[in-house]
Amino acid sequence: MRASGKRKRALTAGPFSLARDQVRKSAGKAHGSMAVLGKTRRDKMAKAKTTVFFCKECGYESAKWVGQCPACREWNTMVEEPAAPRNSSAASAVRHQSSLMKSKPARLSEISVEEKDRVTTGYQELDRVLGGGVVAGSLVLVGGDPGIGKSTLLLQVCRNLSAVGQKVLYISGEESLKQIKLRANRIGQVTGDLRFLCETSLDNIQETISQEKPDIVIIDSIQTMYREEISSAPGSVSQVRESTNLLMQIAKGEGITIFIVGHVTKEGVVAGPRVLEHMVDTVLYFEGDRHASYRILRGVKNRFGSTNEIGVFEMREQGLVEVENPSEFMLDGRPEGASGAVVACAMEGTRPILLEVQALVTQSNLGIPRRTAAGTDYNRVNLLMAVLEKRCHYEMSRYDAYVNIAGGMKMNEPALDLAIIMALVSSLKDRPVDEKTIVFGEVGLSGEVRSVSMAEQRVNEAVKLGFEACVLPRISLDKMKKNGKIRLIGVSNVREAIGIF
Repeated sequence: MRASGKRKRALTAGPFSLARDQVRKSAGKAHGSMAVLGKTRRDKMAKAKTTVFFCKECGYESAKWVGQCPACREWNTMVEEPAAPRNSSAASAVRHQSSLMKSKPARLSEISVEEKDRVTTGYQELDRVLGGGVVAGSLVLVGGDPGIGKSTLLLQVCRNLSAVGQKVLYISGEESLKQIKLRANRIGQVTGDLRFLCETSLDNIQETISQEKPDIVIIDSIQTMYREEISSAPGSVSQVRESTNLLMQIAKGEGITIFIVGHVTKEGVVAGPRVLEHMVDTVLYFEGDRHASYRILRGVKNRFGSTNEIGVFEMREQGLVEVENPSEFMLDGRPEGASGAVVACAMEGTRPILLEVQALVTQSNLGIPRRTAAGTDYNRVNLLMAVLEKRCHYEMSRYDAYVNIAGGMKMNEPALDLAIIMALVSSLKDRPVDEKTIVFGEVGLSGEVRSVSMAEQRVNEAVKLGFEACVLPRISLDKMKKNGKIRLIGVSNVREAIGIF
């Protein structure tokens, strides 16, 4: 009975034990496959989430987010973007750069610089800002607000360059060919070898440039361009940096002049990493109110000429027209016999510009008087009003004050100090300043009038426009040659200047 019971239990337990072993084996295999699948998914997710953080100001790269950039010390400028492949754009740029550098070192006396290396654009105002014309192999960045006229200016430059035998390629990533043709018909007839291309892939653009071999290339705009090796969207820090790097290699390697159009942020700087401005040779800003007729092209960086030069243009129906005499343009429509209006002279690079400083001083009904400054530094106006109250005993704290640079010009030069003070006093006393008199000079906290640079050039500009008297710092008057065409009045402090009128 026992044996039969054992045999019965063995027969009964055998299949169950076999099934149990099979279940265990299949479960182990399933667990192993799930572990392998989970590991594969984790690896894919790790690869897909390979991102880095870039600083929008200086381009510093970090593996994790930090509140303050370790390089430029700016706060909240780190943005997260996909990392560029190790063997794509960076490696190709390095290889291309190494191929360009396979040349023998040369002495300074062996390097020839000829005038033919520069090409005039057909606009004297633009040539002035560029330092005498376009340099072959240079990379120029043109920034400005939307609708200010960047594309129109560059299209007119392309028309002028193609008319003198230059081969020009205009590449647009924002407009279609029909839109470009409509704008081209508005600016006038286009002659010469000027071709247009609508493309945003820089790989295709590089191939087109190598086939066409143009002399001038326009990229409109850099925020719409992209490289296929970079997984981030066009306009991101990675795309803008890599795109500009490729264009720089093309410009330097092939000797092609490339103009890049850049959008600006609400702070007024070019969108993208700040390293973009460091990579290019020239940075131009197109300024002005798009509802006004004038435009100002300002050079803030130039490796081939002086900086802080400006070119003045006027927007008309047929496009942009250069203003050869900005001083006359800024003083056009000036009121006669009005108090609070004084003509001053400011320097933009090597160019003197006469402009009108307006001030309005009225009795204040508020506990804290209102102060407004348009076209000049607000804090500087408060400082000058404090000088008037302390040194000349005018109770400026009882009055509202409004200061404006007529024409919408933005000037922060210290040479406007004396003109602002004269305009404030003229409005306060309701006594007009002679309209044939020009005023310039820097004012210190003690009320002294300090010397300014290029005083003789300022006086000569006033003589050209028919001014009869000039109030300037006495120390600058002692260093100048006497000019019989205009009466020069030197002052040492603010009280002497006010006592003249």
